[in-house]
Amino acid sequence: MKILENREAWAEHFKANWLAHYEETGETNFKLYEYVRNDEPPSGEALDLSQSKLLFVTSSGAYLKNSQDPFDAPNPLGDYSVRTFSSATPFSEIAFAHEHYSHEYIDQNPQSLMPLRLLETMQADGVIGELADNVVSFHGYAPDVTRVLDETIPEILGIAKEQQVDAALLVPA
Repeated sequence: MKILENREAWAEHFKANWLAHYEETGETNFKLYEYVRNDEPPSGEALDLSQSKLLFVTSSGAYLKNSQDPFDAPNPLGDYSVRTFSSATPFSEIAFAHEHYSHEYIDQNPQSLMPLRLLETMQADGVIGELADNVVSFHGYAPDVTRVLDETIPEILGIAKEQQVDAALLVPA
């Protein structure tokens, strides 16, 4: 299973077009950006979620405002780092460093983007077997897909292995 088909061709196009334009002008022109298109969706075997340990993953740029550095949201080249924190963290301790979506609704109800309390209810009701101890958060604005593949995803997979999860739920921002 490949996450990105035709990786070399995508990387060449990215460097020759979007990245070259950015380096020349300082502008992020997404008319020059080639979005990933795979012929085959990356997937795995189906799981019985009621018997599975689930890792919650968010691309919202969530971080602990009193103890973690925020993501580098203004960086036009993206931030490829990862933050983790307890899935039981009160929403009052979480902040969101992201400039590519409106914070209006998440400020009103953080569960609109991070349904952690709902997942706890689903665990109590037996819909999911167990919610992993930690949330994994990354910054969803990441224009260089090869860096996502080489930096972000391996870190997330390492965390998933450490937490011994069976599946992950990605809620994109």
